[in-house]
Amino acid sequence: MDRSKQLGEGSIFSLLLSFSIPAIIGMVVNGLYNVVDRIFVGRGVGSQGIAGITVGFPLMIIIMAFGMLIGLGATSLISIRLGEQKKEEAELIMGNALTLLVVVSLVISAFGLTFLDPLLTLFGASKALLPYARQYLSIILWGAVFQGIGFGMNNFIRAEGNPKIAMFTMLIGAILNTILDPIFIFVLDMGISGAATATILSQMVSAVWVLYYFLGGASLLKIHLKNLRLRISIVKNIFAIGSAPFAMQLAASMLNIILNNSLRIYGGDIAISAMGIINSIAMLILMPIFGINQGAQPIIGYNYGARKFDRVKKTLGLAIAAATGIVIVCFAVTQLFPASLIRMFNSKDQQLIALGARGLRIFLLLLPVIGFQIVSANYFQAVGKPKHAMFLSLSRQVILLIPSLLILPRFFGLDGIFMAGPVSDAGSSILTGIWILSEIRHLERQSVENVEMIPQAEK
Repeated sequence: MDRSKQLGEGSIFSLLLSFSIPAIIGMVVNGLYNVVDRIFVGRGVGSQGIAGITVGFPLMIIIMAFGMLIGLGATSLISIRLGEQKKEEAELIMGNALTLLVVVSLVISAFGLTFLDPLLTLFGASKALLPYARQYLSIILWGAVFQGIGFGMNNFIRAEGNPKIAMFTMLIGAILNTILDPIFIFVLDMGISGAATATILSQMVSAVWVLYYFLGGASLLKIHLKNLRLRISIVKNIFAIGSAPFAMQLAASMLNIILNNSLRIYGGDIAISAMGIINSIAMLILMPIFGINQGAQPIIGYNYGARKFDRVKKTLGLAIAAATGIVIVCFAVTQLFPASLIRMFNSKDQQLIALGARGLRIFLLLLPVIGFQIVSANYFQAVGKPKHAMFLSLSRQVILLIPSLLILPRFFGLDGIFMAGPVSDAGSSILTGIWILSEIRHLERQSVENVEMIPQAEK
């Protein structure tokens, strides 16, 4: 069966399994970039090294935000076009997306390198942390174009129905990063600069592999020179569909800026380091959920475009169930063994371990509901409803979380910063539940209309 055609005819369970498992592996491996960097930096440089990476993280999130804006926005459009049997239009969208990824990445690099110190100060870097953050980010920014191409275009491999290749793309970069980190940090004694160098070299290899795939003979979609010229209508559609994950990532960057500055006020550099570890653990937990989203997105997009709404609803239900199962297991681990998780990053600093363990337990207190919230918000992006997706995605990161970060510490100090997490998780999940229930009812009505149209067409 044709790779794209199977999305509309194959078993939903088997499709979700075959698409999501490689995507989960790929996303977890991708999440290991920052986690591995922080583990090796924490052990090789110390808590200030971790804090240095943490204060520079908002800029790294911005780089990823633009990758999501273009990559995920184009992926939704490509999936829908393939569902409509419009391969040439899908290739045109992909070509435009590649050009956007390169141009936008180069602009971000130039801007970031020009204003690096003022940006890091804005992000919460103290005088003690600024040298560490500068060393790390000045190298990362040179490799932004590799991250843009590798991360952004990897989604297109999955959209055309080849999740195993997409997984391999993520694996080669992350495995290489894990190998190079200890070599550059410990053997070559490059410290925090070594971690950054290992990261951009690994991302470069991933980018080259993705380009080779679409230029070679294995892919369904091909890169054509004529499709690289930007079309305003396509760019607008990519930005419209990708605006939800883009806004979510920008909000995450804003969140990290507010968070870093609040941590510096209420807990100092050690609190920034602890929160950096907590965020690394949380990111690793959420990566499988993002993997499920990536696995479900082409299935939902294709079947929505083909008006097979029963298959859309079933895919959504299975994705929510799988995501919820994962976060419940992770919740148990974070509540039972928080100190052990913190020790992976630094086993010597007892103050860091105690503070990190307490913060981890509080911050992830409502983790079991997050799988449902993230998958349901992603559904609206997959079916081309960016306004719905944006609102639900921002509900955790902006509408509820940022106000909580500004208000709760005034009453509860440093614990108030940690408490902002479960407060926003609860509120956003309630909002998402209301919206997704309405959408499921809409799908059921559409399914009934489709059934009623069949006998009329036969007459």
